[in-house]
Amino acid sequence: MKTASERMREAMRTERVMTSISLRIPERVVEDLKEIAPMLGMSGYQSLIKLYISQGLRKDIQKLPGTHVAVLTESLRKRGVAEADIAAAIKEAGLKTA
Repeated sequence: MKTASERMREAMRTERVMTSISLRIPERVVEDLKEIAPMLGMSGYQSLIKLYISQGLRKDIQKLPGTHVAVLTESLRKRGVAEADIAAAIKEAGLKTA
């Protein structure tokens, strides 16, 4: 079974197959989305919802064990690199950790 990270990378390389879902959202939230979407250059509020979901998903995937940052960090630890040096390098590169 593929990890979420592998599925995300695959989705970015291939044509994305879409599916329809029903989602109950408060009317006020939908009104806000409709107002904000054009200000952000989005074609509509549904595109903005998909953007928000994608951003949140990517953020959470980065926190999961096995992501590139986590794998690299663990490899550096095994090689005796100090935690402070690992943290400084991650911060300097602008990467996120769990």
